[in-house]
Amino acid sequence: MNPVLVVHGGAWAMPDDMVEAHINGVRNAIAAGWKVLERGGSVLDAVEASVVIMEDDETFDAGRGSFLNRDGKVQLDALIMDGATLRAGGVGCVERLPNPVRAARKILSESPHVYFVGEGAERFAAEHGCELCRNEDLIIPREVEHLRRYQQELGQREKAQSDSAPDGNNLFAPAVSHDTVGAVALDRNGNIAAATSTGGTLNKAPGRLGDSSLIGCGCYANNESAAVSTTGWGEPIMKLVLAKWTADRVAAGNLPEWAAQEAMNYLKQRVNGHGGIIVLDAQGQFGIAHNTPRMAWGLKTVKTEEAGVERNTI
Repeated sequence: MNPVLVVHGGAWAMPDDMVEAHINGVRNAIAAGWKVLERGGSVLDAVEASVVIMEDDETFDAGRGSFLNRDGKVQLDALIMDGATLRAGGVGCVERLPNPVRAARKILSESPHVYFVGEGAERFAAEHGCELCRNEDLIIPREVEHLRRYQQELGQREKAQSDSAPDGNNLFAPAVSHDTVGAVALDRNGNIAAATSTGGTLNKAPGRLGDSSLIGCGCYANNESAAVSTTGWGEPIMKLVLAKWTADRVAAGNLPEWAAQEAMNYLKQRVNGHGGIIVLDAQGQFGIAHNTPRMAWGLKTVKTEEAGVERNTI
């Protein structure tokens, strides 16, 4: 099989002055993952390598530079899944792992379990050679100011609308950054895999989990259907188990491109959600779609390499 690699770096109303940084970020991720595939490495190594690059890039909401929760801390989630065996590894609400996808990979490879959270995840990661850091090391001034402004605006809005219920669509509108990162890949052996990593939503309640690290919601891989990674507003994506829903459409005989577009339609029409998705099957056919103004994405095959912030907008 000829290898294929697709990555994403968020789907939202990305302003013009942030476009170049997002394109550079996904290009760097593609370069890292492709280096693995090109030398005949495993598909798991490839998606892990791509996601690590974006976790280390402060442009994205993953790793250092992620959104801060309500208490001013970074809490990270990640999942990686192998399409050949259906083995998976995930971490949730970790505060001292600069690269949560590496810990997720250790869980997949070296644990009988699938999912670890919080302190237990950090302990497992440290015991298996992953670097730990202080939570302060993951926080950058941009996000401290971002949280301050957001909480101030939220307080003003709540005061003005004290008699009405919170409007989730406003709190998580497409204009609010959703820079979750992910990758899907096909290796020379015909195996596919997916990985997704995120810092979650701005001002989230401590302990909140989104879709990114949940199997079938923000990430899924099965050689018999497709590898999928999503980005966007997590709660609606979780309600639809959207990654598995999309993979099932591919298993039923639909092209990944069609399945990706339909997933975004379904997300909007059924639960008024927004985001983006990348899909890849074991034949190397792929789909990229979003229902937000922009999405950061990158693609590499033996014949072509592309990166951009807009594609297949619905």
